[in-house]
Amino acid sequence: MNVKGTVFVTGKTAISAVFGEDRWNAFNGRLAEKDKYFNKMIMSITQMPVDKFTLFLDELIREFFNSDNKNYLIFGKVAAQFALSPGGHYYSYLLSSDLKYVVESVMPKLWSTYFDEGILTSRIENDIVHIKITGVSSKHIYFEYLIAGYIQKGIKMFGRKSVEKCIRGFSKGDDDIYYQYELQGTLS
Repeated sequence: MNVKGTVFVTGKTAISAVFGEDRWNAFNGRLAEKDKYFNKMIMSITQMPVDKFTLFLDELIREFFNSDNKNYLIFGKVAAQFALSPGGHYYSYLLSSDLKYVVESVMPKLWSTYFDEGILTSRIENDIVHIKITGVSSKHIYFEYLIAGYIQKGIKMFGRKSVEKCIRGFSKGDDDIYYQYELQGTLS
């Protein structure tokens, strides 16, 4: 499995903005000492092998977020905020009033834009958004929490409230991910 380098580049930008460029450079230097892969330039189009990608994530969470994996939810929310805001890559989808179209047609494409393995399927039925991810060989918690945070924020940016329920997930020891988001009214 490969992961688009966008997450690495976005992480570098965000960490540098919050903690300073010197702290990012020190972090990246220690990461390169652990694995020479990180001595090379990683761009948004770089296809990062999943083992390198998850090493980066694990070290990032350890260094900057006190080893709290729940911060991957924040990563997902920040990614959605960035992508769906004016000027973001996917802002045009937010202009649609058709949440069903975005959930059922756009979300699966977003997954395959960043990851070359696994299948995300999504649908809305009876005001419940169903998100399933199957076929991912790396059971890293990032893949579950990133998508959960992205969906939470995306629904909110669409002006809806939701209640999240994890049916299956890597966090529970399952081989796939299945979340439901019960849509409730609009934001006030």
